[in-house]
Amino acid sequence: MNQEKNVRHADDRDGPYDVDGSIATNVADGFTLVAVGDLIVTRPLTRRRDPDFAALVRILHDADVTFGNMETNIFDIRSFKGSPQAEYGGAYHVSLPELGPDLREMGFNIVGRANNHSLDWGVEGMRETSQALDRSGIVHAGVGENLAQAGASRFLETARGRVALVSTAATFTPLSRAADAAGEAPGRPGLNSLRLARSIVVPSAMLEGLKRVRDALPGFRHDDDDSGPVVLAGTTYKAGDTAGYSYQPEPTDVTGILRNVRQGKQLADFCIITNHGHEPGNWSQEPPDYEQAFAHRLIEAGADAYVGHGPHQLRGIEIYKGRPIFYSLGNFIMDDLRTPIGADMFAAQGKDPRRDTDAEVTAAEMGGGYESDPGFSDPVFYESVVTVSRFEQNRLAELRLIPIDLGHGKRLANRGVPRVASAPRARVILERLQILSQPFGTEIAIENEVGVIRLRPNSPR
Repeated sequence: MNQEKNVRHADDRDGPYDVDGSIATNVADGFTLVAVGDLIVTRPLTRRRDPDFAALVRILHDADVTFGNMETNIFDIRSFKGSPQAEYGGAYHVSLPELGPDLREMGFNIVGRANNHSLDWGVEGMRETSQALDRSGIVHAGVGENLAQAGASRFLETARGRVALVSTAATFTPLSRAADAAGEAPGRPGLNSLRLARSIVVPSAMLEGLKRVRDALPGFRHDDDDSGPVVLAGTTYKAGDTAGYSYQPEPTDVTGILRNVRQGKQLADFCIITNHGHEPGNWSQEPPDYEQAFAHRLIEAGADAYVGHGPHQLRGIEIYKGRPIFYSLGNFIMDDLRTPIGADMFAAQGKDPRRDTDAEVTAAEMGGGYESDPGFSDPVFYESVVTVSRFEQNRLAELRLIPIDLGHGKRLANRGVPRVASAPRARVILERLQILSQPFGTEIAIENEVGVIRLRPNSPR
């Protein structure tokens, strides 16, 4: 097939476009992307004599690009000059220096860094992690010395094409947000953020009750037009049919992310955008209401794959304009043997560092979780998939979903290391993913305990 027939050209500034309006992919046939979820890992794992883990490593090595979300910091506490921050992502994630080479040994060659743990150990932890990944030859994006650096694409050279990565986070600690210089004020190190304005949706009758509460509070000044949302104690409420949460992305953040994706694609053959968000909560199997439209805009701006992660469990898969959208890939590794742990986390779990151990604090947090979430005691947080996307003629031809089991029932020291799921467990995982993907019109076949999505040439989906 003459690929030129499927591409229309705009001016030189904009570059080639597919017939569906998205910026064209430009990789050699057989290009494969392996994408997984969160890498919560504290120690090297490839030294283990574990044939089940080794089988997964072979899959990671077979791809042109192997991506994961780097949700930890790498440094040696014996020489570390920083400290655990008062604001942290729910737990202090730290890994041994040997992790960098070990991730490379596993097959990872590109990782996202923007998430709620990016600055658990401050700017010092962020910088030392960057140095460790650089030494290991792993491309990483999402943090930097200012917003321009944190938001910029980073590039991986492969035999089948140049790959760009843009990494952003919708869930982050406020002080971890990077900023650019303004006049004499210097830029601020941190992560590439996507700020979200949250509203709580309630039935109309309930909204009227909230108005009465607001009006009764001292200091409230009544507006003649009272038909809009209600702001009460800093929280915005609006009327809707079903109670829930609604999110509005910050327009300036969206503009910057779209620009960076567009530029990344202009300078590469394939572009990955990754977004880390826990919204509306780790309890939810559905993405927040803003995310589908946001992901679609990013695909139209040039992204060839949208990889979501954050809630630590699987969410649905969509194929949009021939590109995969993963709303959450859950956890790939959850080997969470945290040590050391900051004093704030001991206090948050009601523990005493003079009496209790780091492992006891970790165990308490893993069973508690965020706000009203069920914590990580539910097996669903230990079940996920490895995704293998294969491209032919610059289109997604096949997407394979390999179910993995992270050993929910094992003791803490052995839990969280992935293996290919047993046949019964694999079917449970894939059937759940089928249901989660139905609202997006995605059909997943199950063949020999592997999920398969096949696309016809020139198919819009």
